[in-house]
Amino acid sequence: MAGLPEARLKGRATILAVDDAPENLALMNRLLGEHYKVKVATSGEKALRIAASEEPPDLILLDVVMPGMDGYEVCRRIMAEERTRHIPVIFLTARSEADDERFGLELGAVDYIAKPISPPIVMARVKTHLAQKLAAEFLRDNNAFLEQEVMRRTRELQAIQDVTIMTITSLAETRDNDTGHHIRRTQIYLRTLAEKLGTHPRFSDALTASMIETLFKSAPLHDVGKVGIPDRILLKPGRFEQEEFEIMKTHCALGYEAIDKAEKQLGFSVDFLSCAKEIAYFHHEKWDGSGYPTGRAGSDIPLSARLMAIADVYDALTCRRVYKAAMPHEKAVEVIVAGRGSHFDPDLVDAFLDIHETFRAVALQYQDADGAAS
Repeated sequence: MAGLPEARLKGRATILAVDDAPENLALMNRLLGEHYKVKVATSGEKALRIAASEEPPDLILLDVVMPGMDGYEVCRRIMAEERTRHIPVIFLTARSEADDERFGLELGAVDYIAKPISPPIVMARVKTHLAQKLAAEFLRDNNAFLEQEVMRRTRELQAIQDVTIMTITSLAETRDNDTGHHIRRTQIYLRTLAEKLGTHPRFSDALTASMIETLFKSAPLHDVGKVGIPDRILLKPGRFEQEEFEIMKTHCALGYEAIDKAEKQLGFSVDFLSCAKEIAYFHHEKWDGSGYPTGRAGSDIPLSARLMAIADVYDALTCRRVYKAAMPHEKAVEVIVAGRGSHFDPDLVDAFLDIHETFRAVALQYQDADGAAS
């Protein structure tokens, strides 16, 4: 076979001959010994021990009719074990009926040769099946290597994606003096809430483990559009005038457009980017339709954005700003509850109430240097 070293087909290959008749084993040794290393076994039990040893044979020539365990049972056990199932088995037997051959091949043997044997036929078939075994091993080894390489490349690409996201969002944060650890906290809030809702019949199909991971990685881009807001507004040390607020609201569209442009340059849809676009564009919408930028209401607002709405508002409430003090956790919970059915999806608020202490713990763990999250 092209590409396979001849040395692997001759000299180095080990053949195990299994037969209870010494004269038959002697014949196999004379026939094969010039080209292969030959091992012999006079019983099925011994054959199985050799097959499962640290140095298993490359091919087995197996008689059928033997005292105790017959060849069919030996073959069945060899094929049942992961360690030995790739060793090709050729039956050499006086049982030459078509049903016998069919049964042997169904057990997993690669060939069936009737006695009395023809030495050239035995030699040719041994060589053929050794070559096929080497080819199969080559493919298995290469498949294993390729799988490992794909996993390695996937991990690299994932790491690059994660670093790129955090770099972009960190740069965006440097333009907003009030954000602190806002990105990290909201990311964890969103995942915590999504995991809680994963068992809810209304959301269980959508919030798979894979989707929750996508949400977690998309969340940091929710305010990326603020990069496009003028400094005089973004960095204003106080509340916005109405005109300024209208400009600030455009960060939703700016974020969406930036991510959408990146996705279009790829030339195909990516779940992560699609989710990031939803969150960036719709996370300021409200359940009753009074939010922005589109005034969507109810379940028309993407679930990803409804989750981010609670995470974002809770964090804004519990963080200090130049124009307000940080709100205590208990008061923030009251505000979220008051927004049930108006600002927020009622089912999401109910889930939040079940885990609000987790939100408190995250806020404390990732609080800003001035203790802004409380």
